[in-house]
Amino acid sequence: MSASVRIRREILAQLRDEAAKTPAEECCGLLAGRDEIITVIFPARNAHANPASAYEIAPQELFQLMREMRARNWRLLGIYHSHPHGENRPSPRDIAQAFYPDTPYLILSPLPNAPHPVRAFRIRNGEVTELKIEAL
Repeated sequence: MSASVRIRREILAQLRDEAAKTPAEECCGLLAGRDEIITVIFPARNAHANPASAYEIAPQELFQLMREMRARNWRLLGIYHSHPHGENRPSPRDIAQAFYPDTPYLILSPLPNAPHPVRAFRIRNGEVTELKIEAL
């Protein structure tokens, strides 16, 4: 397991755009690619009842996105969402609902002056480790 996330620069730019589209609500989606490099973004609809403070990808959409990844021989390499209010680090809810312990979680800030607008974390058994982002 590496302590970094490898991601194409254009995907990082798309993530920032996604967070800026709905700055008052959490955006969310999946990230995929091959050879441990994130090259594809799959924006999803935030189906949570209160999208200003949490995110949820509806099961039907999640399954559809996973099927599309498999059909194209891509791997799930990240799950992203934004934090419109506060720091872009895992919240207690994020930690409790980290159901993919081997998948990095990328948390975005929609704030134009955020020191680190995209951050990546490994969340396993309640333990949070920040991962370095390698832009390629």
